[in-house]
Amino acid sequence: MIVADLKKNTEQKMHKSLDALKADLGKVRTGRAHAGILDHVQVDYYGSPMPINQVANINLLDARTIGVTPWEKKLIPAIEKAIRDSDLGLNPATMGETVRVPMPALTEERRRDLIKVVRGEAENARIAVRNLRRDANHALKEAVKAKTISEDDERRSQNDVQKLTARFIADIDKALATKESDLMAV
Repeated sequence: MIVADLKKNTEQKMHKSLDALKADLGKVRTGRAHAGILDHVQVDYYGSPMPINQVANINLLDARTIGVTPWEKKLIPAIEKAIRDSDLGLNPATMGETVRVPMPALTEERRRDLIKVVRGEAENARIAVRNLRRDANHALKEAVKAKTISEDDERRSQNDVQKLTARFIADIDKALATKESDLMAV
């Protein structure tokens, strides 16, 4: 029972590390537009900061343009200011009731810098998964010392944890390769 719980908890934590990596990779701007890039932008809504997706509809107008349609017309200047002041380097423009956010094309040098950032994020995720493996193996050794599981169970469980680690690291590498190909696509 101890072994099954340990494997399940380790797998859940590894899954969270992978999900965190995917969320971080989603924030890295490629040359194409996607609505998720504005998720962390905060708009001043009657004196309190609110995520932009809670005060407006965000959609793609074309491959390189995001459209932000606020639910209240008087929020247009606040939304425009929030996007301009964010660290994304975007320059929104108002057209009627919609704020258009064109995505500038990335230079070759900027693409290379972003790839370095993405690789760093992937390495951090790999380290997190390996640390979870180490913690699980340590817990197994402690269980053997406490004589709650046998050494054979420990060895089998360590192999299972290693297979789990290898699977999640392969998933991390796959997510990294996908993001790199997106960044290098012109």
